[in-house]
Amino acid sequence: MVAIQKYGEMPPNREFPLAEDDKKLVLHAQLKLTESGYVMGYDGNRDIQNGEKVCISVEIDSEDRARNAWNLLKEGGSIHMDLQETFFSKLHGSLKDRYGVTWMFTVM
Repeated sequence: MVAIQKYGEMPPNREFPLAEDDKKLVLHAQLKLTESGYVMGYDGNRDIQNGEKVCISVEIDSEDRARNAWNLLKEGGSIHMDLQETFFSKLHGSLKDRYGVTWMFTVM
């Protein structure tokens, strides 16, 4: 199952007006991988200096799989929030890989 929502589908907001080009960007995309596993993403900050163009969020039910993927992606990258237990999950963390892609992992 795939679900995609664009920024242009949001209600108008006077505090954060959208440029016409930004209305085509992805606000939220979700791809169901397994019964309890999802990959989610969005078009991130398009600021060239920041370098964040996309963020991928992975929600799975396996701590081992999350740690394996985390360890591969962190090589040559930078950790924003180390993979750790949180009040809302068994594990959660975010990092930017060596290619500049931001990843968030959540283990429920």
